Amino acid sequence: MQTRRQKRVSTLMALGFVAATALMASPAQAASGNGPYYAEPSWSQKLPAATRFVILTDWNSEAVLDRNTGLVWEKSPNATPQTWSSARFSCLNRTIGGQKGWRLPSIPELASLIDPSVASAGPTLPPGHPFVGVLSVGYWSATTTAVDPTSAWNVLFGIGGVGANSKADDDQVWCVRGGMTADAY
Repeated sequence: MQTRRQKRVSTLMALGFVAATALMASPAQAASGNGPYYAEPSWSQKLPAATRFVILTDWNSEAVLDRNTGLVWEKSPNATPQTWSSARFSCLNRTIGGQKGWRLPSIPELASLIDPSVASAGPTLPPGHPFVGVLSVGYWSATTTAVDPTSAWNVLFGIGGVGANSKADDDQVWCVRGGMTADAY
């Protein structure tokens, strides 16, 4: 029969073991291959650009991980404007950092890159971002407008807003990987 003191010690040891196990286990440890690995993203985070964006050196430094959203963006968006259909096709066939599996982002994903504190004339990206060649113009999203299926939403990085354009018109293309949403395709 255990004394009260022995029971307390046993309970404390069990709690310590549980706490240690919980602290040591993380999603990053389950990953395999080359690192480094990062904390699980959360759309509720608000990280400064210096810690939010990570250039993926394992991908020839051609892609950027957004730690807020968990999305991987091409570091240098395509500088050739395209129709919406061509933009979708272009992303699907793109190889960036030796990786396939790219797509046009949904409108919430693309708009998540806007920093509302950056003045018009843009590009309205967070100060210190690592992206190269982002223009202060509209970029296609994969999201079709509900009122007009011949139009799609775009993000206007010159003013930091969202608009819509005819799918037959030309806009810029910025491909993303990961985080599939219901309206991405």
